[in-house]
Amino acid sequence: MDVSENTIYRVTFLNQGEVYEVYARSVSQGGIFGFVEIADLIFRDETRKVIDPSRERIANEFKGVPRTFVPLHAVLRIDQVEQEGDARITPGSGQGPRGQVRLFPAPMPSPASDS
Repeated sequence: MDVSENTIYRVTFLNQGEVYEVYARSVSQGGIFGFVEIADLIFRDETRKVIDPSRERIANEFKGVPRTFVPLHAVLRIDQVEQEGDARITPGSGQGPRGQVRLFPAPMPSPASDS
């Protein structure tokens, strides 16, 4: 896979019943078992006449956060994209643009032991 400094990822995940969509330069399995590490978050810093409260809310929530760890079972999708878009938060109860989102119940595998 060709990954460069300019690679951008769109990560969609569930957080407390809402669907978060963020853009980042780095996404990896991370050092904490069962978590996806999202680093170098990208937020557009454009001056706009129309203020999107969802965009402002997510930018404030992740202000000063160099990296975040999202539980693996909460991640809905990770896409490599050509350019960043607007980070946003949408309701996870079916009112959002992508329809109803429900977490599929699955057991979490335990790490292999060294014995």
